[in-house]
Amino acid sequence: MATAVPVSELPMKVYEAALNTGPDSSCGLATAGFRTAKYLTEEWHQHNYAQYHQAFADRDGSERCRHESQSLAAYAAALAQRTQEDSTAKLGQRLQDTHFWKAELQREIEDLTTETDLLAAQKVRLERALDATEVPYTIATDNLQCRERRQPADLVRDQVETELLKEVELIRNVQELLKRTLMQAVNQILNRDHKQICEMDWSDKVETYNIDDKCGRYNNQSTNIQFHPSSSKFEESASTPETWAKFSHDNIYRAERERLASINLRLLIDNILHDTAEDLRLQCAAVDEAFAKRCEEMEDAKHKLEHHLKKTLKEIGDQENNIAALKQAIKDKEAPLKVAQTRLYDRSFRPNVELCRDPAQFRLISEVEEMTESIESLKQKLLEAEQSLRNLEDTRMSLEKEIAVKSNSIFIDRQKCTAHRTRYPVVLKLAGYQ
Repeated sequence: MATAVPVSELPMKVYEAALNTGPDSSCGLATAGFRTAKYLTEEWHQHNYAQYHQAFADRDGSERCRHESQSLAAYAAALAQRTQEDSTAKLGQRLQDTHFWKAELQREIEDLTTETDLLAAQKVRLERALDATEVPYTIATDNLQCRERRQPADLVRDQVETELLKEVELIRNVQELLKRTLMQAVNQILNRDHKQICEMDWSDKVETYNIDDKCGRYNNQSTNIQFHPSSSKFEESASTPETWAKFSHDNIYRAERERLASINLRLLIDNILHDTAEDLRLQCAAVDEAFAKRCEEMEDAKHKLEHHLKKTLKEIGDQENNIAALKQAIKDKEAPLKVAQTRLYDRSFRPNVELCRDPAQFRLISEVEEMTESIESLKQKLLEAEQSLRNLEDTRMSLEKEIAVKSNSIFIDRQKCTAHRTRYPVVLKLAGYQ
């Protein structure tokens, strides 16, 4: 059933027709009440056409909207899928970059750790080598102290003492060098700032890699996704890809430079240990050679002194026999002298003219003079022989003392010093390998 439309809502022409009740109207007053709400047929068709048109326009607009919506939805879906795929690809690329720098940092950290362990081993070698130098230093100082007990005649600054003093000075210099190098190694090992920075960077890379890997696994069917409206922004402290890569590159560069310094220090330590060990062993050989030569010299001197002592003892015996012979010769001259003097004495009692200076008298007087002169000569020679014997005895005592001094010196150099030097460390121990 049609609903009556108010007059005010009718089209203008219909409204005017409804109101056309003037004197020229074809309708009379009798039909006034039936004509107020009526449409003309033309108007009715126009109204229907308007409804058709409106329906068509609405349908057409709705259809366009549907098509546009479908196109927009398809475009939005394709765009969302494309952008999601692109974002996933970008995340994948980022994962590769992060993995690259993470691997580089991990490699550098492992290299630093390995290098630190190698340097620590060199540090142990330095400590062993430094400890090993105490034995040579003790041996050298003990040798010097033992040689102070030589007797004054042999208490000389010989080649052995010169070489021993050089050895002591060399050991002190080596010890100072090893201590300084050891301090450098300790400082290098304790300087772990670059390793810690790389470890922190690596840790951040691992965490970032896990986050990006988690993000890369998200999809539209994931159950743990939700809206985060405030997340679509850039942080003020965020880095750029260039600064991000430069940060890790600089860390690795500094770590490599520190590792190179450690490698150079290890090579330096190795050269120092090799050179110091060789120098100490060469100086030890020089000291041993000086000891050997000195012992040979003292043995030769001792043998010569013993040879002279043997001859001196023989000469003392001969001189004692000579003194005894001189004394006997002097004693043997007493009887002839008594005879000659008695003859002269008795002839002095010849009477008167018989007291003549005859040849017998001259010969007896010359005999007494000759005897007396011979005895005086023998006595003088006896004094000389006795003085020579005393000199020989002094020489014998001096030779025996010198032999004792040489024996003492040989005992000190050979039994004390040289025997003690057999404990001198070998090259491997001085180089810190044992």
